[in-house]
Amino acid sequence: MTNMPPASRGVASFSRFLRVTPAPSWADAIAFLLLGGIAILVIRGAEGMAEPLSRLRIAPVTLDPANLPGYALRTTLRMFAALGASLLFTFVIATLAAKSRRAESVIVPALDILQSVPILGFLTFTVTFFMGLFPGQQFGVELAAIFAVFTSQAWNMAFSFFQSLRSVPTDLEEVTRGFALSPWRKFIRLELPFATPALVWNAMMSMSGGWFFIVASEAISVGNTRIMLPGIGSWLALAIDRQDFRAIAWAVGAMAIVILLYDQLVFRPVVAWADRFRFEQTASQNPPQSWAYDLFRRTRLLPVLFSPLTGLGRLMMALDRRPARKARSARRAGSSRLGQGVWLAGLAIALSAAAWLIIGYVARNLAWSDVLTALGLGFVTMIRVLVLIALASLVWVPIGVWIGLRPRWAERLQPVAQFLAAFPANVLFPFAVLAIVHWHLNVDIWLSPLMVLGTQWYILFNVIAGASAIPNDLREAAGMFGVRRWQWWRTLVIPGIFPYYVTGALTASGGSWNASIVAEAVSWGSQRLEATGLGAYIARATAAGDYPRVTLGIAVMSIFVIGFNRLLWRPLYRFADRRLRLG
Repeated sequence: MTNMPPASRGVASFSRFLRVTPAPSWADAIAFLLLGGIAILVIRGAEGMAEPLSRLRIAPVTLDPANLPGYALRTTLRMFAALGASLLFTFVIATLAAKSRRAESVIVPALDILQSVPILGFLTFTVTFFMGLFPGQQFGVELAAIFAVFTSQAWNMAFSFFQSLRSVPTDLEEVTRGFALSPWRKFIRLELPFATPALVWNAMMSMSGGWFFIVASEAISVGNTRIMLPGIGSWLALAIDRQDFRAIAWAVGAMAIVILLYDQLVFRPVVAWADRFRFEQTASQNPPQSWAYDLFRRTRLLPVLFSPLTGLGRLMMALDRRPARKARSARRAGSSRLGQGVWLAGLAIALSAAAWLIIGYVARNLAWSDVLTALGLGFVTMIRVLVLIALASLVWVPIGVWIGLRPRWAERLQPVAQFLAAFPANVLFPFAVLAIVHWHLNVDIWLSPLMVLGTQWYILFNVIAGASAIPNDLREAAGMFGVRRWQWWRTLVIPGIFPYYVTGALTASGGSWNASIVAEAVSWGSQRLEATGLGAYIARATAAGDYPRVTLGIAVMSIFVIGFNRLLWRPLYRFADRRLRLG
């Protein structure tokens, strides 16, 4: 057996595993009931998504509470479909950006722009595209809605995974070189496990953040036609249009139940599973617990059912015989620098051509005074974003550290944090309008917090992930040496959470720019309030169908976001990568 090639050993171990026939247990019965129920719900929801588009006119969305469970099921399936697409996007794009400087020079700025482009901007062309792929079918509109939710989830997860891959401890990198691991084995054995804990927390945040845009993704306008897909988002849109507070309360209650269910059945088991990948030399004193995770670990038949997948994975690892990457010679390094120069030159030409097209389009329809106006409004919104991110950091960084260092409390507060993060901030807009009008408050000041209501949670969840990733042996050493108060923050906590905080603050910043379009111009019934800023400028132009000003506003917003990230967040990323790596 020892002289067998690796591929043969993998096949032999796989066939030996298949010959094991364990007797079922009570855990198997409960697990099969749970999985069977989930499978039935998924099939029922998928059947509704495949119906003709005319079905939406025959059975439109209504505010009947009896329909709310079905609507919640459809919304949950869209959210998890978008989450799956976001994970695939993250593994491919973020890994490519972390491994290739040429790819990074394109992908990272593109992610900066994409996270600042309004969700409605994506819907403008994606709805028509997907409906053209599936004419007369709901599935095309469903794909457009899923894509809209995807655009609210993917960028945060990609930034998190990119940051984790760039902060793998140096000593572990040296171990992989010592064992001559191929790039694929290094990714599977080291990089993916190291990045998993932070990615899980960011996946939870992305799932919750998707609820903020669920109204826009399920109540879609195509020209003068409004398509409302059955779901909690369309229910909320209809309730807000009719000013029905009772229906809004029903929707919030349904959201709370859905979040509690997928927290218990999906995210809490995944958090407990991901704890095994924490980078530390001593065992965690209080590892996260999950009844569902413990249940599935006790099953005897499920491993047999999933053995083809695990066996295929072992077989792929056994067949991977590629050699490890060797250090580049001086000649190859010179050619690489030449290729890098050519790549950057081509990229600069492409960006210049794109900028020339945008400038030409705006110049044909607008004057320079419009450009100056948009730039001035961009500065106003930028000041709002800076102040709001600073205030959110002062509040949520200490709270996130406290939660992340106490797994027991993290278990208790996890569903609460998910619900608060998932709570659609636009539900609170009517109350903000009524309060501002009633007390005659300053619109420019009191509409500003609405921008960060749905994005501040990126900071909290990333700080929790960073605090929970601090190795337990370092925490024990700090306690043994009597490190307290500010010295404890300066020498242990801040270096440990800083890369994660930068990821959360960067994503919260981009999300705040995005949210400014709906937060700087809010309405309730006949009351409409607008704050001075670039978001209100884009919202007015969109409502008026003024596409040159919409293009100008989005271009100016993209310039501000890229400049903001390049001057602030990217240097902080490099500082964290250079000075604050574990190991």
